[in-house]
Amino acid sequence: MSIEANIPAPTAPDPRYPIGKFKRPAPGPLSPGELTFAIESIGELASQLRNAVSGLDTAQLDTPYRDGGWTVRQLVAHVADSHMTAFFRVRMALCEDTPSVVGYDEKAFAELHDSLHAPVEWSLELIESLHARWVMLLQSLTPEQFQRGFRHSEQGVMTIEFATMLYAWHSRHHVAHITHLRAAKHW
Repeated sequence: MSIEANIPAPTAPDPRYPIGKFKRPAPGPLSPGELTFAIESIGELASQLRNAVSGLDTAQLDTPYRDGGWTVRQLVAHVADSHMTAFFRVRMALCEDTPSVVGYDEKAFAELHDSLHAPVEWSLELIESLHARWVMLLQSLTPEQFQRGFRHSEQGVMTIEFATMLYAWHSRHHVAHITHLRAAKHW
C-alpha cells in the first residue's frame, strides 16, 4: 500500500483527522520507497512544526485546534511526549527480544503544567534533537532489524517498520492540525 494513499483528496476534512485516519499497511515488508518516505516524514517534522507555529502569539498558541481539542501549545508538547516514547520503544526493540511496553494516558499528559504553560520552543528544540537521532538510527537499520518489534499493552506486537509508518503519519497528522487551524483563522 502506498503511503500517499493515506492522504485523502482535498475536501472539508474531519478536524480530528485532517489527513485521514492512519491506515495499516498491507501485510509484508514495505517497499524501500515507502520506508524512505516514512523516514523522511519523521526527519521533516521538526522544521514543519517550527514553520507551522512560526509567528503565533501566546493567545494563538493557547487556541484549541478544534472544538474540544488541545491547544497548539499542548499539541506540540504531545508530539514531543509521544515521539520520545516511540523512540525509546524502537531502541528497546533493537536491544531486547520483543520487549513489553505500556501505553500512557495522553490526555493526562497534555493537562500537566508543562504541557499547558512551557514555551513551545522547548518542545520544538526537544523534537529537533530527538528526530535527528531517530532518523540517524532508522537509516542505519537492516531490513531484518525493521522487523524486530515490541509488545504494546494496548496494541499488541508492533514492528519497528510499522512504528516508523505510524509515526510518519502522526507527524503529518499533527502538523496538519496546526496548519488547518491557521488557514481557518486566517493567521
